[in-house]
Amino acid sequence: MIVHSIIQKSQLEGALRLDAEYYQPEYLNLISKIKNQKSKLLAEIGEIVYGTTPSGGMFEQSGIPFIRSQNFSNLLIDTSNLVFCSEKFNKQNKKSNIKPGDLLFAAVGATIGELAIVQDEVKEGNINQNIARIRIIDKNINPYFVGLFFASKLGQLQIERLVTGNAQFYLNSTQIGSFFIPIIDVKQQNKIAQYFQEIQNQIHISKSFYNQAENLLLEELGLKDFNHKENLSSVVYLSEIKSVNRMDAEYFQLKYEKILSKIKEHKAWKLGDLVSIRKGIEPGSGQYQDEGKLFIRVSSISKDEIIDKDQKYLSDELYQKLKKDYEPKIGEILLTKDATPGIAYVVKENIEGIISGGILRLKLKEGTDAEYVAFCINSIVGRLQSERDAGGSIIAHWKPEQIKNVLIPILPKSTQTKIADLVQKSHESRKKAKQLLEEAKQKVEELIEKK
Repeated sequence: MIVHSIIQKSQLEGALRLDAEYYQPEYLNLISKIKNQKSKLLAEIGEIVYGTTPSGGMFEQSGIPFIRSQNFSNLLIDTSNLVFCSEKFNKQNKKSNIKPGDLLFAAVGATIGELAIVQDEVKEGNINQNIARIRIIDKNINPYFVGLFFASKLGQLQIERLVTGNAQFYLNSTQIGSFFIPIIDVKQQNKIAQYFQEIQNQIHISKSFYNQAENLLLEELGLKDFNHKENLSSVVYLSEIKSVNRMDAEYFQLKYEKILSKIKEHKAWKLGDLVSIRKGIEPGSGQYQDEGKLFIRVSSISKDEIIDKDQKYLSDELYQKLKKDYEPKIGEILLTKDATPGIAYVVKENIEGIISGGILRLKLKEGTDAEYVAFCINSIVGRLQSERDAGGSIIAHWKPEQIKNVLIPILPKSTQTKIADLVQKSHESRKKAKQLLEEAKQKVEELIEKK
């Protein structure tokens, strides 16, 4: 079916855009719908500024949280993988400081158009040059309502309209400022904004359960106060170098020996004795499509979920050929082995998709709790083992043979169950947060559509 729009010369918006994509009926209907009710431009109600990156791209181990677009997750800032800038840098770039309630737009590159609302736990921070910070200054506009509006279909279509056909793949402040914001009753705005507070609460609960599980594991292993700072030197025998076929200094850091000796004080099994391992496949980027069956890559995996971000798809025909060997099943663990090795996720629902070559399917043998095993891999116990094995190269690769030798501490069954239950509760709270976000977006759309 051919889709077309008839545009008057006067509608060409200053002839800044002449491409057909910009004038698709879906976009025009949206703009018409918002313009037909009371609305304001984002530039009229908020300040728009961009950040900058420390000289040389060098970050600190601690200090002021420095936000990048890869930290955006389900409209929040994921604080588990932050880098930091110095207090001095933060003061020098005061203009781009962030605080709770600020809106952050990814304005450059592959994540363009994604956004986050700064949550209450991020008391302060700064941003890089690829992010635009919008601070709502109109006292009659609730910033959390604005953020949820942009997360909804109506907000996303406005962003998509500007990004589509934009050769430079960049949103400048004028473009961002041109987004329309529907102005609705303050009480209704506040009602929508309450969803964000509940989303924050559920994420907080999720983190609390996960922290309890971590503390229980570390206490049982005597690792509660484990110091894994790097030593400046260590003594290694030639026989040790020959046995592992490695001679890089990173591999022989004392922190690795310390944690392995702690694990060995308890009963421990090699991962290869607990699971069977099957590697994914690389069909080639030429097979990628904009829609179809999911192609799960390393960047799609987190310990909590399969991330719905920058997804790639395969044709149904190719999927049918590959699914027998490469489609994950409920209860299996997906483990990343390349680029960011050591991330383990337990499959919780049916997936119509294929895993990439950078991911392994771990099928648990009978009597083993998948959540417990995945949790151990994601904890400091597994993290330091993967770091040791995969380190020493520009692009990290964790070999299946090394993965089979990862030590998993076998705690009493009651303790394993308690840890797995806490992890499951953590996942449930995070799932509830996602459901609340979808509900909030739907409420926004209903509110605008009925006007």
